Amino acid sequence: MNLARTLLFIVGLTCVNFSIAQTNNLRAYMDNKQFYAPEAGNYIELHFQFVGYSVNYLPVPEGLQGEVAVSIQILEDTKIVGQDAYRLQTPIMKDSLVDDFYDVRRFALNPGKYTLSIELIDLNSKNPAVKASQTIVIEDLGDAITASDIEVIEYATKGDETSSFYKSGYEMIPRLSTFFPSQLSSLPVYFELYNTNTLEDTVCGLKQSIINTDSGIELSEFTSYSKLTTAEVLPILRNVDITKIPTGKYALNYTLLSRNMTELTTQSYLFERSNDVEIVVDFDNMVLDPSFQASITNDSVTYYLESLIPIAKPAEIRNIIDVLKMKDLEKERKHIQAFWLKTSPGTSYESWLKYKAQVQLVERLYSNNFQEGFETDRGRVYLQYGSPTNVVIREVSSTEYPYEIWQYNKIGVFSNKRFIFYNPDLVNNAYRLLHSDMIGELKNPSWPQILSKRSTVDGNIDDPNSNVQDHFGGSSNDLFRQY
Repeated sequence: MNLARTLLFIVGLTCVNFSIAQTNNLRAYMDNKQFYAPEAGNYIELHFQFVGYSVNYLPVPEGLQGEVAVSIQILEDTKIVGQDAYRLQTPIMKDSLVDDFYDVRRFALNPGKYTLSIELIDLNSKNPAVKASQTIVIEDLGDAITASDIEVIEYATKGDETSSFYKSGYEMIPRLSTFFPSQLSSLPVYFELYNTNTLEDTVCGLKQSIINTDSGIELSEFTSYSKLTTAEVLPILRNVDITKIPTGKYALNYTLLSRNMTELTTQSYLFERSNDVEIVVDFDNMVLDPSFQASITNDSVTYYLESLIPIAKPAEIRNIIDVLKMKDLEKERKHIQAFWLKTSPGTSYESWLKYKAQVQLVERLYSNNFQEGFETDRGRVYLQYGSPTNVVIREVSSTEYPYEIWQYNKIGVFSNKRFIFYNPDLVNNAYRLLHSDMIGELKNPSWPQILSKRSTVDGNIDDPNSNVQDHFGGSSNDLFRQY
């Protein structure tokens, strides 16, 4: 899947943001997938996921219900070639427990380039409409042996043809997120193969493979082959077990093969996996690489082993701590080398030298009287995510503690993420992370109140920032939201 195709519609913000601090603003994700039907030609499916807590609800006899107005317009140059406008009622929510809800719309389109425009309105809110647009390209899937886009699904059940989610005998709820945490053990996918009946043989093969996109290495244990009978349209529904896939970025590939193993067409789906899988390394039989070890002096071995913690996974952190407790320099050296052999196979030495330089940089910039540079929040964020795209520094303010705002254009599959650090002690360069909209980081809805605590009394539990007033020099809120 092309990650750039997934849109997030947000009022008042320009970044992908799961924060519940602004629950009055409608949020929805949208993605598009292309398919082909012999009787209808090429068509796209628009998949919507509405963030449940961002919708305003009204009481109904069975519970709570919201309503969203959806307007879709597809233009070829300035000509409207597809449009739809409708009111979408949410499922009935019980006891204020709200879930995300979904919708699917289909449009038949000839091959070409189009502009897709979406407008969403929460009909129970006075907030303005949420608008977004993007360019879409429709390929001709009907004139050769080809494959549709790969659709990842939350779940599939035997369905009925009246459902908008129905396809090939199943009702399939789409999954729009490409991030798979350790709690998820499977990756269900659906796609279609077209025109295999034009082959001379009545059978063909399908290869499934998973490749680490950082190293280019294929995970051989996930490679499989299956035999298919040719047809004009071949629907494929698979459930890929990802339990043992370690943390990383991957491409799930499906390749259609002829009887003589010629590759006919390939389709890919990019995803990111976070998984606390512990990889056991035989340290006793490991041979130390002289050039690798020459880059670490005896008095810095423990320091550099500890410096791996900001980029290590939980299981790896436990291993590092266990080795540090042994106070054995040789084991510490082997652990550093093993970490980089696992993290960057094939380029372990070069990756280590690059990271070592970054550790030395954050030591110069962010260390203080009681913390090494990599132990500080700024140092940890720098090592984990790299250099920020933009940095705003405010060391002096009449009403706010000194603070820094770091903004990243891209972090993995996520766009426009921000971190705000502050120094409530006013000394020692001891900046702490106060708030971030990055998934997995500290989220603190009351950060404006905390940052201006010297001149602001506490708000209430429902709105901790209710007493934060505009004041001279107090620009942190505007700066945090300007990107």
